[in-house]
Amino acid sequence: MSAQYHIPDPPSDAISSLRFSPSGTKLAVSSWDRTVSIYLHTPDADQPFVRETGIQCRAPVLDVCWGPDEETLFAVGLDQDVRVLKNAGDEQEVLSTHEAAANKVIYSHEHGLLISTSWDGIMHVHRPASKQYVRVKLPTKPFALSLTSTRLVVAMAKRKLSVYELQSLSMLVDQTGGSSDREDVLEVAPWQQRESSLKFQTRALTCMPDGTGFATSSIEGRVGVEWFDPEAQKNSYAFRCHRQTQTSPAPANADGATEQGETEVDLIYPVNALAFHPTHGSFATGGGDGAVALWDTQMKRRIRQYGKLGPSVAAVDFSSDGKFLAIGISPGFEDGFEEKEPDPTQVKIVLRQLAENEAKGKAAK
Repeated sequence: MSAQYHIPDPPSDAISSLRFSPSGTKLAVSSWDRTVSIYLHTPDADQPFVRETGIQCRAPVLDVCWGPDEETLFAVGLDQDVRVLKNAGDEQEVLSTHEAAANKVIYSHEHGLLISTSWDGIMHVHRPASKQYVRVKLPTKPFALSLTSTRLVVAMAKRKLSVYELQSLSMLVDQTGGSSDREDVLEVAPWQQRESSLKFQTRALTCMPDGTGFATSSIEGRVGVEWFDPEAQKNSYAFRCHRQTQTSPAPANADGATEQGETEVDLIYPVNALAFHPTHGSFATGGGDGAVALWDTQMKRRIRQYGKLGPSVAAVDFSSDGKFLAIGISPGFEDGFEEKEPDPTQVKIVLRQLAENEAKGKAAK
């Protein structure tokens, strides 16, 4: 049976990312209020997650991910540092420092690698266990990261997508000894270099659970689904979503007189967040319209859409067992009020407890 909850004690400023731990018993939420909040799963049926602690950082945190165990987190932010947070933040250490704000971070359990990117156009490939890392030059400014057990996908400006083999990146760190000289920036040819199927700036990226492909989303209310294999890539597709139709008075004619009647206007919202369900292979989208929808990857159709949850969806993530969908709600500034201070009451963490087949697509007739 499905249910929906609001997790108490959300951050006081806009949410930048949220991630379930590998076991699904913890939820880490990063925010512009300079904290990484950790929420713990409880047996309470009325409130399945409660805030365990808040880790204070030096600057707004732009992304967070879990490390090799349930007590290790990695975070990046406006202070340019790639930081490891252990034991609820009692232990903090800087692993590397970018030349500009560090915007994305992700950890590969299979290879023991931590990858971070920055607006400086440089990717850091770390081996946290040995505190070694190398700098890799990217074709242009990065916007999103995702990985499979064997590959890393980087979405960038100018519609560029680079796919790297994680084994090759792992060997690179080992062979170079993890040079951390700021002048030593390596040119590494990706396994694949392609152009996004979407015409506008990439906002989010997520890889399929089976490792065969990925989905991207854009600021222009579209999602693209692609595969790595050239043969399967023929099945790639894109679709429009997170749009609303609004009626408004008819515009004035050439003489300046207002015409009778109304016109329909499409309101297009960015698709800020993507996440694949770990078992069903369907995926969730979160948009600037404050809504979340579930999509059937193979049948190319919407499974269901949840009602408006708030001003804008900033992040989504499924737990590893697929039973929970966490949704970060924040002011998204789609209304044009970028200069205003965010209203803390609009910052929420919504938890959707999914019914057994709620995220499962329907078989073709």
